[in-house]
Amino acid sequence: MTRTLASAPIMVLNGPNLNLLGQRQPEIYGSETLADVAALCDATAARHGGTADCRQSNHEGQLIDWIHEAREHHAGIVINPGAYSHTSVAILDALNACDGLPVVEVHISNIHRREAFRHHSHVSARADAVIAGCGVQGYAFAVERIAALLDAGAR
Repeated sequence: MTRTLASAPIMVLNGPNLNLLGQRQPEIYGSETLADVAALCDATAARHGGTADCRQSNHEGQLIDWIHEAREHHAGIVINPGAYSHTSVAILDALNACDGLPVVEVHISNIHRREAFRHHSHVSARADAVIAGCGVQGYAFAVERIAALLDAGAR
């Protein structure tokens, strides 16, 4: 079954510490909150006739469970894995099990201008696109990219 934005939401996953968005290191991550990110994703998905299902967890296993859920019930995944980008082969394996599901990785900051350990992301090996350094606007870009990938697959 081919999923579209009209038939299934985009899952937007946020990893550890993103619940503190707007409070934690605003000089790096900005002043917008996770609620602002959810509203942005909802509005962007709505422009394409869809919805966004935004979630956040500080727990790797919970993120993996949600990725498994997305395999069955969502049109695509936007994921900001936070620090798990650099450490979690388990999240990569879960994403690799999402055959045919578009995945876009988002980082609010430009991870390549930060500490060396942040330069590598395991998730990038599966992502159809990686957006970094665009602030929370990167989430809107990611939803737009998921919509474009879904449109291209429907043709």
